[in-house]
Amino acid sequence: MIYPRPTEKTLAVERETVDGTCPECGASALQRYPVLSEGGWFDVVKCQECLCSVERTKGPLLGPVQVYSSLIPGSKG
Repeated sequence: MIYPRPTEKTLAVERETVDGTCPECGASALQRYPVLSEGGWFDVVKCQECLCSVERTKGPLLGPVQVYSSLIPGSKG
């Protein structure tokens, strides 16, 4: 299979706006998105003003990457 050359200069993950205020700075600029750290993938809610971590939960093994086999009905991938 041959894939076309990407046209985007950068990669970005989708961020979801979350209701609430930051406990550190009081801003209402909270967003949820996946991050990769030394401990693996995590789903985090962070303040976009001061980058305070409001919530951090263990994410999927491969983060936002979807393995094609997992899209096949009945597969265990």
